[in-house]
Amino acid sequence: MSFIESIKARAKANKMTIVLPESMDARTFDAAEKILKEGIADLIIIGTPEEIAENSKGYDITGATIIDPYKDPNRQKYIDKFVELRAKKGLTPEDAEKQMTDDYMYYACLMCKCGDADGAVSGACHSTGNTIRPALQLLKTRPGIGSVSGYFVIEVPNCEYGEKGQFIFADCGVNPQIDADKLAEIAGLSAESFEMMIQAEPKVAMLSFSSKGSAKSDDVTKVVEATAKAQEKFPGVAIDGELQLDAAIVPSVGQSKAPGSPVAGHANTLVFPDLGAGNIGYKLVQRLAKADAFGPILQGISMPVNDLSRGCSADDIVGVVAITAVQAQYAKK
Repeated sequence: MSFIESIKARAKANKMTIVLPESMDARTFDAAEKILKEGIADLIIIGTPEEIAENSKGYDITGATIIDPYKDPNRQKYIDKFVELRAKKGLTPEDAEKQMTDDYMYYACLMCKCGDADGAVSGACHSTGNTIRPALQLLKTRPGIGSVSGYFVIEVPNCEYGEKGQFIFADCGVNPQIDADKLAEIAGLSAESFEMMIQAEPKVAMLSFSSKGSAKSDDVTKVVEATAKAQEKFPGVAIDGELQLDAAIVPSVGQSKAPGSPVAGHANTLVFPDLGAGNIGYKLVQRLAKADAFGPILQGISMPVNDLSRGCSADDIVGVVAITAVQAQYAKK
């Protein structure tokens, strides 16, 4: 069973309620029809009657809950919660009401915050920033977590490396500037995400162009420091570095370059030293190895919120909703 089929099966086994705020895009309704037909999740779609009627033409969304943000009985509850959460910023009820109706992602996050939904998926027609910003303002990061990061689940066909060809690559889509502390945090979150998504033991490699002191530079020092911090903060997780990519995933090279390492040669969770390397790395594997790449999946937020590519297909939305539902299952635990 492929990764995404496994995720769908797990989502169906314990259905969560996921909010789709992009009623202005027909892909939302194409995906909703498939999600409801397969029983992957319960859906809430936010939109006016006009938006729903215009963009859902030809799609059967029977079973979805449609929320008109102007006439929702819970509207005042969400306004009050918004004002409470942003009181220090001086948000007024009038400003809260306007922001909620101008940008449905705020409405979606307030539904999650108030316990009326388990997660949200957006980004088909909004930027990553416009998806993450409401989540950070209203849901915030998990206790003890400093920032949000993004990872991809990579599934390489006919691959002997990783967990039967399955990997997590992080951070590939969120943080343009990563210091040692943030890199260590990404390592721990990514290990947790690997265990959640792949249901196997994570082996985390802190990647570099150096293996165990083979090169010297400030960039290498950052990874060395991040490795030490991650090992201290997450003592039960197999984390090692700094490792070159081949030393991380190829057993013979790992044995040669990092003998005795608990990770070298067997890594399945790859933490890149910066966003450029991570973004280039996942796209290289996706295109040249014909791998499936699922993401960016966000980690570190107190409730599951995920971002879509603006070029996504309806099937991509279905997959991200299933992933978000599985994250929600874990969040409830």
